[in-house]
Amino acid sequence: MLVQQILQLKTGGGVFTLLPSATLSEAAKLLSEHRIGAIIISKDGKHAAGILSERDIVRELGKRGVACMADSVAKVMTAKLISCKKSDSADDVMQKMTDGRFRHMPVMEGDEMIGLISIGDVVKARLSQLAMEKDALEGMIKGF
Repeated sequence: MLVQQILQLKTGGGVFTLLPSATLSEAAKLLSEHRIGAIIISKDGKHAAGILSERDIVRELGKRGVACMADSVAKVMTAKLISCKKSDSADDVMQKMTDGRFRHMPVMEGDEMIGLISIGDVVKARLSQLAMEKDALEGMIKGF
């Protein structure tokens, strides 16, 4: 299965972004309201400057306490993004996420972001693919 297929299967409101000047408090509110695990940091909604996850906020809270919540997301975000393309396979993306120990990956077309996939999206797509393969094999064995 390809990333493009995973994007087509996703339901929801697309990719949530915040300006680099937004605060961690604003980011936490957005994450909570939309029940998501990461936000892309972008000046224009198309070019990703970084990514901020719930883990990033918790890590900063653990280090500095609630005072960090007034800081800009630009201070805490991961600026070196690892991304994928629509043509990448789900298995390759899953391997990158596992190796890098992260759960969200921007999907890029050139230098523009066209989507965001999570490890949950990839696992769900992979399980669906395995179920279809199982059904096909059972059909062949039983002669359907």
